[in-house]
Amino acid sequence: MKIKKVLVSQPEPENNEKSPYKDLSDQFNLDIIFRKFIRIERNDAKEFRKQRINIPEYTAIIFTSKNAVDHFFGLCEELRVQIEDSMKYFCTSEAIALYLQKYIQYRKRKIFFGKNSFEDLLEIIKKHKNEKFIFPCAENHQKDIPNRLSQQGIKFVAAPIYRTVSEDLTGLDIEQFDLLVFFSPFGIKALMDNFPDFKQNNKLIAAFGRVTKKAVKEAGLELNISAPTKTAPSMTMAIEEYLKNQNK
Repeated sequence: MKIKKVLVSQPEPENNEKSPYKDLSDQFNLDIIFRKFIRIERNDAKEFRKQRINIPEYTAIIFTSKNAVDHFFGLCEELRVQIEDSMKYFCTSEAIALYLQKYIQYRKRKIFFGKNSFEDLLEIIKKHKNEKFIFPCAENHQKDIPNRLSQQGIKFVAAPIYRTVSEDLTGLDIEQFDLLVFFSPFGIKALMDNFPDFKQNNKLIAAFGRVTKKAVKEAGLELNISAPTKTAPSMTMAIEEYLKNQNK
């Protein structure tokens, strides 16, 4: 099947001209459309208080996304909670760690980060077992991370502070696309919420990350392109690899 039109279930990059998707589009003559499938809504202070979590009691924070960073500090401001300078920050990537500069003095804090995977970060967390961790997460978060922390005997609390909800995709003609690209299991949920009678037929589906790939299969869909892999650490590289193999 020749791929001509691609739907990426994310907002369009701020500088699309310098995006790897632009290179992909030029190289293979693709029409790439971006459409946000999900949105994030923060729980307010009243909802958070019901969990009876006292943030100042914790000595370390685990961040797995920039959304978590934004909503955590927004919640702290609403609660009028001041984060101590001694707080330690554990992030799944350097990009998330650097994003903390939006809220804290980066060089004066103890910040640790992995190489884009939680398993990598977990090795660092295990060296700080005496800390008391708080894990700001989505209300409908996957259980993988709490399960891994529990298995290692890490003292922590999962703190749902925001929720991921499906966007209204009214007006989107899903049938016109040859390839659908997903980065989150919530994106798959949004697809099924908006198009309950969706049939994959000849469409190809690409998914980034283990839980997203699992969600594709659980929805009864066929996974055609996956990332990251050893040869394709990014989604654009995985698509490029697939298209090159198809053109051989």
